[in-house]
Amino acid sequence: MKFRVERDVLAEAVTWTARSLPTRPSVPVLSGLKLEASDGTLTLSGFDYETSARVSVPAQVTDEGAALVSGRLLAEIARALPAHPVDVSDEGGRVVLLCRSSRFTLQTLPLDEYPSLPDLPGATGRVRGDLFADAVAQVAIAAGRDDMLPVFTGLRLEIDGEKLTLAATDRFRLAVRELEWRPERPDASATALIPARVLAEATRAFAGSPAEVTLALSGVGDAGGEGLLGLTGEAAGGVRHTTTRLLDGEFPPYRKLFPPEQHTEAYVDTAAIVESLKRVALVAERHTSVQLNFADGQVVLEAGSGDEAQASEALPARIEGDGVATGFNPRYLLDGLSAVRSAVTRLSFTQASRPAVITPAAGEKPVAEAPDASDAGADSAATTSSTSTNGDYRYLIMPVRVPR
Repeated sequence: MKFRVERDVLAEAVTWTARSLPTRPSVPVLSGLKLEASDGTLTLSGFDYETSARVSVPAQVTDEGAALVSGRLLAEIARALPAHPVDVSDEGGRVVLLCRSSRFTLQTLPLDEYPSLPDLPGATGRVRGDLFADAVAQVAIAAGRDDMLPVFTGLRLEIDGEKLTLAATDRFRLAVRELEWRPERPDASATALIPARVLAEATRAFAGSPAEVTLALSGVGDAGGEGLLGLTGEAAGGVRHTTTRLLDGEFPPYRKLFPPEQHTEAYVDTAAIVESLKRVALVAERHTSVQLNFADGQVVLEAGSGDEAQASEALPARIEGDGVATGFNPRYLLDGLSAVRSAVTRLSFTQASRPAVITPAAGEKPVAEAPDASDAGADSAATTSSTSTNGDYRYLIMPVRVPR
């Protein structure tokens, strides 16, 4: 095996593929990343029996062949190489990387012990890569990280004709996003529970690409067989494929958690409240809340109490309905506000002790002082841009009771 590839192409492809590799593999070969060079293409693959990742990029192939090396080590080396073409060759059971004056030699792993990657299921539908990546990022923040509760580590995907719905919850907050897509069948209908971390990592590469990504599901609905999700799309000059096994378990009936009506709605500048929350939360101790008091045309953020450090900050807010004072976990609140893709955020309340709902306030004017006429066109364009791809996003967050 012998080939030459651009350093940036190699680093991007190796880094993306290595993200799927297990931290503590059950057998040593599963820590490996497979390199295959043939027909002017370099293919890199990783697999841990649960999730597979494969990317193909252009390369100048002199001798065809394959090798298996430590994936995480190769990723670190590729990122550290100078910005020049990289020559890679297989020499006597070792893989050698040459880049200008840099030379690295990697021990190979037994290629014959490496498992075959699963085949991709048949296509279920297609969606713009950047929109799907953004939707996954907005929702995955609410997924749990406790492997003892696997259902809550998943992201629920629902297919209903031309509508995709994504949802995730860790029992303390809930994120839901709807977007349009192109199903293979107009009457397509299916649900699947996908590992949220895997899907977030896999779709991150498509964030800047308007090209379509193909979603493929097997083993759900009436399809039969093993539950598997497949993703295929082009990003950073290479074609990427991912498969992952679906999670078992019953996702909670999340739609009934959203209150049917709101008694108070508050509109705030998104960027301003995010920055204010970051500052005030600096004095919030672990497991304590940041208090928000909406009244008299403003929201006051407060954290800290007693003899400890304290902070407060006020921002203009447009309030419809009664004033409300409540508190939230600052990290959970910041996650939800940061996921809003519009200049103005709407916070909806029934009462202080009940969950609040955060949504983008599409088309709403800034809450702060009106901009100069000369800036109106720019502000309008920014709002249109952010809301055109935002879709239907809702983030529900439970309040934190603080004894007084």
